[in-house]
Amino acid sequence: MATSLSSLTSSFSSLTFSSHISQKPNTLSFPRTESLSRVPNFRFPSLSVTATVLASPSEPETADLRKYVKTRLPGGFAAQTIIGTGRRKSAIARVVLQEGTGKFIINYRDAKEYLQGNPLWLQYIKVPLITLGYENSYDVFVKAEGGGLSGQAQAITLGIARALLKVSEDHRKPLRQEGLLTRDSRVVERKKVGLKKARKAPQYSKR
Repeated sequence: MATSLSSLTSSFSSLTFSSHISQKPNTLSFPRTESLSRVPNFRFPSLSVTATVLASPSEPETADLRKYVKTRLPGGFAAQTIIGTGRRKSAIARVVLQEGTGKFIINYRDAKEYLQGNPLWLQYIKVPLITLGYENSYDVFVKAEGGGLSGQAQAITLGIARALLKVSEDHRKPLRQEGLLTRDSRVVERKKVGLKKARKAPQYSKR
């Protein structure tokens, strides 16, 4: 059965397609209320906030340690008998030893707080006492200044070692064997003219 092209086109033309989509939007209506500011004799409630500033917990501890050090060291650091001075870079530490239970007080603060809890520095300052077995036999009072915490920790170590020599001259040999009586004289090398740092030179250009 053969169908002509003209009959197909006429049949398709008779077909009509209509598409109509209608959507009604959902609307929400709220009852209209008057503004609170327009209501007569209406006042907004007043809110008052009070705050109290508490003192830092470290301040009373520092004050108590200062009083404690003054009672333990009458006349100050210079009036004590077992005292040693240590230096490292630009840091200077004056150390006083007294018989006690192993307390470490640096600049009227606990050693752990002053050295920011650094385990390396805390262990380093105890090396002379541990070498002689005195870690729980002496209380250490330190006045440190200059440099950073690393330099001060090494200066304290030298100061403790020198103070232990005043306790007994027999301590010299074990301290010397551990190298605790040698003053580390290394410092930062000065910058040179024409160089960026002590030895760093600008990039060389041949042409």
